[in-house]
Amino acid sequence: MSLSYLTFKNLGIVILIILRTLFAIFWLAAGINKVESEWMTSNILEVVFLQRLTELPPDSFAVSYLSNFAIPLHQLIGWIVTLGELYSAIGLLVGLTTRCSAAVSLFIIFNFAIGGYYDASLLPFFLLIFLFLWFPTGQWFGMDRYLHKKYPNQLIFK
Repeated sequence: MSLSYLTFKNLGIVILIILRTLFAIFWLAAGINKVESEWMTSNILEVVFLQRLTELPPDSFAVSYLSNFAIPLHQLIGWIVTLGELYSAIGLLVGLTTRCSAAVSLFIIFNFAIGGYYDASLLPFFLLIFLFLWFPTGQWFGMDRYLHKKYPNQLIFK
């Protein structure tokens, strides 16, 4: 291997770890905001969903998703989103169960998209999540490295 290849590879690793950290901080801020806004205990999410219904074409899948799933289960969804964001934030921040944290992030972002909150701003999030799922960033810098050594057969730390 040439020195330039190793330098390029190391640069890519550092960039991915920085992006993982920034993404984790974003999720942490979002999760804390949802706790402070009482998403888990109030009807604020129902109000958000009802407002979104007025902005969407009536025959869209998003309207069906919101009407038949999200609005009736707004309280449960508030819990799942809030705790999911906090779990993902902590996991990505410290490199603990990094790929599982990324998978939870994918689930949340995907549900935002099918709920009618899709636009071009979600594409970078999807791209980042797929990078975190593909590359072992927790192995490069995080607790996954140490836990994988201790428990090599556990997929959760790979």
